[in-house]
Amino acid sequence: MSDDEQLHLLATNGMLAKRPLVIKDDIVLIGFKEDEWDKKLC
Repeated sequence: MSDDEQLHLLATNGMLAKRPLVIKDDIVLIGFKEDEWDKKLC
């Protein structure tokens, strides 16, 4: 997905900002749980 497509999707669907999805290597994080993100990403 291009940067422009991502920005358009965020601009048209505000719930994505409330329910972020991060996929990195073998990590998948759904929603924002600060403690979980700290453990997995730091």
